[in-house]
Amino acid sequence: MADLGYGGTRVPIVRNRIDWGAIWGGVFCFIAIWSVFGALGMAIFASAAAPGANAPVLGMSVGIAFWSVILTIIAMYVAGRETGRLAGVTNRHDGLVHGLMMFGLSVVSLIVLVSLGGSVLSSNTGVAGSTHSPYILTVLADLGWGGFVALFLGWLAAMWGASSGVTHKAEVTGEVREIRPAA
Repeated sequence: MADLGYGGTRVPIVRNRIDWGAIWGGVFCFIAIWSVFGALGMAIFASAAAPGANAPVLGMSVGIAFWSVILTIIAMYVAGRETGRLAGVTNRHDGLVHGLMMFGLSVVSLIVLVSLGGSVLSSNTGVAGSTHSPYILTVLADLGWGGFVALFLGWLAAMWGASSGVTHKAEVTGEVREIRPAA
């Protein structure tokens, strides 16, 4: 983009390289998509649980793991793409940097939200010091591996989305002047 400068000449707009507003916008976009469709997946797989079985949620943990992987990839891609567009990045490197920062901030935000939610649901009692059944450890392992794969592929999707959100601007020759951000 160019701005009409003094005397009607076109001059390119010089911006800061990091746009934190775009990064936060991407984080909120990710959390919105992930929480809404995560609740949908939880409802679908929780209704498939068999409460009378010895392992009532065995299939549920695997289904939720697959759902989490697919959902994280899609949500990170969309959020990364919006981050790149909101930032108005003009090259792939800046898009990758914005996508990486949006991913990191999204993961930290999810950890905080899950920690707060877990402490509220457990009434601040924390994890009990009793022995755990092998069944519970298997479910946690399934969810842990699913979480790892979801985060890894989400990380790649966020950077891919942000770098593909690059806006191509017409190159304008002339004087370059710095534009101050609005207060």
